[in-house]
Amino acid sequence: MKTLIKGGTLVLKDGEKKADLLIEDGKIVKIAQKITAPAGCKVIDAAGKHVIPGIIDMHVHLREPGFEGKEDIESGSRAAVAGGVTQVCCMPNTKPVCDNAVVVGYIKNRAKEVDLCKVHPIGAITVCENGEALAEAGKMKAAGAVALSDDGKSVANSHLMRLAMEYANDFNLKCLCHCEDAALVDGGVVNEGYNSTVCGLKGSPRAAEDIMIARDIALAESLNVPVHICHVSTYSGVDIIRSAKARGVKVTAETCPHYFILTDDIIIGYDTNTKVNPPVREEKDRLAVIEGLKDGTLDCIVTDHAPHSLKDKQVEYNLAAFGISGIETSFALSYTHLVKSGIMPLCALCKKMSAVPAEILGLDGGEIKEGAVADLAIVDLNEKYVIDGNKFISKGKNTPFNGFEVYGNVKYTLVDGEVKYGE
Repeated sequence: MKTLIKGGTLVLKDGEKKADLLIEDGKIVKIAQKITAPAGCKVIDAAGKHVIPGIIDMHVHLREPGFEGKEDIESGSRAAVAGGVTQVCCMPNTKPVCDNAVVVGYIKNRAKEVDLCKVHPIGAITVCENGEALAEAGKMKAAGAVALSDDGKSVANSHLMRLAMEYANDFNLKCLCHCEDAALVDGGVVNEGYNSTVCGLKGSPRAAEDIMIARDIALAESLNVPVHICHVSTYSGVDIIRSAKARGVKVTAETCPHYFILTDDIIIGYDTNTKVNPPVREEKDRLAVIEGLKDGTLDCIVTDHAPHSLKDKQVEYNLAAFGISGIETSFALSYTHLVKSGIMPLCALCKKMSAVPAEILGLDGGEIKEGAVADLAIVDLNEKYVIDGNKFISKGKNTPFNGFEVYGNVKYTLVDGEVKYGE
């Protein structure tokens, strides 16, 4: 099968180039100024649009198995390709927990049946994510797991976390660490500060996140093994990671659009769609996250896509589930607030959303070049639209970005050269 993308502006590793792009058997075989369409070739007109590497979202919750009322692999995959996402890495807090080769295999097989984006399971660090015994990393790796995480909670026992890092490294896997001292959070539901006091909502202090960031970095440094820090939200956490990188620690880190766009002013209206873990914090945190993205302290942008049903959110703030449904809006929000605002060039944003996640997890893709896998998105950077969660393809309509005006509408998404989303 051959596909020719004509007249688009390609977003390459270090800049942009207007050129045609020819795909054959799932690979990019030619990039040139003018390519004549071979016989029987599908042609996509990309004039006036940009062709970007398919987004690799290395932190999502697809909910299946066990919580299909919130999301399933099919609905999550459809939402992903609608957002220009060609590969997702799904967290293990399912039911049953993805802590063994059987569940890993189920997710892989189900994703093949759906046949939309590529789905890479992340295995649990501990059995049932209960923090008491290590899960079988080697068997999960053999079944297709690409990393380990107890996302949703930290491994509280530092000795067990040390063993987990050593064990994971034996199988060339990274631990993706949700950094939260649960005892210090003590039931907090929003950022601890002025707004939590005004709203009468229990706050979660920065220290709860920072302490575990520091601990996991200290363990990685002592063992000389890599570690990845999930969804960084605090200015102090950014500083800890920056200092560790300067010392040569093998640490990578991610953040999400809500942490570089929003502040905890959003909680004033008690909209439960603003409830997320870790919480959205203050302006100094938001600015520090942006600076961390600019200087490379924060390596990549993910969504922590956490879809919920209406009944999970349409309750009192304290009782509502944590999480934001974000996989359909991540590119447009990031482009609008980072590129269009002049904070970074488009090629730098694409690295953080594609190339770097691929590098961290050892995945194919993430870059447009001859010989590369043809995982691509075609976007109209000039097309403006207003976010409306009720129109999401995801089962989760829970977004704090309702009414936000953004640029960068996804027109086509190709996975292995096949159009999985398009006009």
